[in-house]
This record gives sequence, structure tokens and C-alpha cells, in this order.
Amino acid sequence: MTSYKIALLDGDGIGPEIMAEAVKILKLVESRNDVTFDLIHTPFGASAWFECGSAFPDQTKAVCDEADAILKGPIGLSHEESKKIPVDEQPERGALLPMRRRYNTYANFRPVYLPKGLAHFSPLKPEIIGEGIDIMMIRELVGGLYFGHKETGINEDGRRYVTESLEYDEDQIKRIMKVAFKTAMKRKKVLHNIHKSNVLKSSVLWNEVMEEVHADYPEVEVINILVDAAATYLCLKPTMFDTMVMENMFGDILSDQGGGILGSLGLMPSACMGDKKAYYEPSHGSAPDIAGKNIANPYSMIGSVAMMLEMSFGMDMEAKNLWHSMQSVFADGFSTADLSKEGSGVTMLSTSDFGNKVADAFLKTSNA
Repeated sequence: MTSYKIALLDGDGIGPEIMAEAVKILKLVESRNDVTFDLIHTPFGASAWFECGSAFPDQTKAVCDEADAILKGPIGLSHEESKKIPVDEQPERGALLPMRRRYNTYANFRPVYLPKGLAHFSPLKPEIIGEGIDIMMIRELVGGLYFGHKETGINEDGRRYVTESLEYDEDQIKRIMKVAFKTAMKRKKVLHNIHKSNVLKSSVLWNEVMEEVHADYPEVEVINILVDAAATYLCLKPTMFDTMVMENMFGDILSDQGGGILGSLGLMPSACMGDKKAYYEPSHGSAPDIAGKNIANPYSMIGSVAMMLEMSFGMDMEAKNLWHSMQSVFADGFSTADLSKEGSGVTMLSTSDFGNKVADAFLKTSNA
């Protein structure tokens, strides 16, 4: 029997609620496969700072260091609550970026997937969605503006200033491009390269390296598109995209827009991959306004489990079964209050009841 150690970072806000549904699914996967999961909960984010005095405590680092994979819930608090935490210890700066740096999880996969049967979730017109949206956004995750040199102070004129540098080297670009081309090869062999080379020198280098890597993947058609144009076409013609690759900040913005065209970031799980370690997380925030109400949809958390099963544990069939099970619950007319409104023709479920529906559907699938 194969055993995997999984670090569970419940996070903040709705994190513990949706993590409970992920654990429910992992126990079912155990029950029907020759596998065991050693699930270790450990603090991370704002709750960790209040509990331990650090957003990324040493005890959590130790657990994550030993884990075969990390499953992370959303982190963060309301603006007012965040003020209670020192700026450099606030969850994104004090926990998330340090974890990415520690494990060098440079490749972020964010699927933007909406089959035709679930088109009613999207704010886009049915004729724009067509037969459905199926995009894999690949975002470089440990370089660029977020990780460059930062400086604040008072200049010689007595004015406050800030400097933040957008930094990449060719090796950082090359490795994310290899990931993108390999992904495109498994899909439709079309890669949209997102850049801003008409303004940014970083994008000029980005495109040069992309062309060099492209030589190793001649079967892939590369379509270069400016980031602002890409944002427009995601709204007007999302079906033109299949695999997209972009630098860190562009990916942060466009992947959230991807959640917007689906109708919610609650429909968007993600995987953050390094050469030796990976963590999986919902793309959305911690939604402190609905925390504790048992109304948050666990789709993105359970979807992150599906990605972990496939990408870290090689359990491709169970991952497919899980995706199918989640989508079937929506297709059967069920939803949660954070995704749908009363009177929309769907039956509202709580977070836990939605998770139960997914679990029931999952048990009916075959893992042969």
C-alpha cells in the first residue's frame, strides 16, 4: 500500500469549512484505493499569526518540508482586521510569498473550465460561451514584480517614495516556458503567449526566450498577444484560448478575470508546482464576510484535491471521477448561496451538504 503525507493548511475565513469537505473526499479515495493519506493540519495565514505570532510558523514549515504535497485553504482577513497584523506579517507577505519562495513553486496551473451545461453561472452570453470554456492558464509564480527588489523611504525632496522592480532572468523564463509547451502538447497544441513587449523590456526578454524554447516544440502553434488584448478577448471570445502562459502579475490579474467569466473564483482551483514540492489551493480569497455560515461552495477546494491526485500522486482516473462528480452536482440543479441567488431555479445546499452530494456521486463512479 502506498502512503502519502499531506500537509493541510486550513487558512482563514471559510478555509476550515471547505477544507473539511476536501478531507471528506480524501478519506473516500483512501477507502477505494490501495493508498493511505497521513493528513496533518497545521496553522497558516492570519489565524496562525494570532495563534503563534507568525503567519508561517516554524512548526508549519517543518510539516510542509516533510509532506509529499500541501493542500492549502484561502488566507486573509478583512481590511480592518488585517490592520491588526504588522504589514510584513500580513498573510500574503508573511506566509504565501515565503512559501512559494521556500519551495520554488514556479509553475501555477489555473484551469478556467465551464462546460456548456453550466453556462448559466457565467455573466457572458450563451453565444459567447458556445460549446463551453476550457482554458489552462499557466502563470510564472516566483519571479517578476512580486519578488523583485523593494524599497521605501523619503527622497531628497522630503517626499515618500516606493521602488519595486520587475526582475526575471532567462532561466526563470525558460523553465516556465517548458512547462507551458509540454502542457500545450497534451491539449490542442496551441499556446497563447501573453506579454507587453511594446512597453516592458522584461517582456522583450520573455519573448526571446519563448522563441528559443519553441524550437524544441515545433508542433505547437504560438500566438503572441498583448496582455490588455488578452483581457479583452477573455470577455469577448474566451473560446479562442486553450493554453496560456504569462508572467507573475499578468497571471494574477488574468486568472482572476478567468474566475469572473466563469461567474465566480469559487469555480477555480489551482496547482502550484516546483521541481520537488507542490501545493494546491483555491484561487479565491477567504471570504470573511460569509465565514462560519456554511454557505461557501467547496468546488475549488475539492477541485484542488482532484489536481493533487493527478499531478502529485498519479491517480488520473480518480481525478477525472472527482471532476465529473462535482460537475454532476451542479448539473443536477444544486448550488450554494455564494454562487447562486434564490429564485434562480436551483436547490440551495449548505457547504457540507454540497460536499456530501459530491461524495455520493464520487462513490458511484468506477476507478477501474
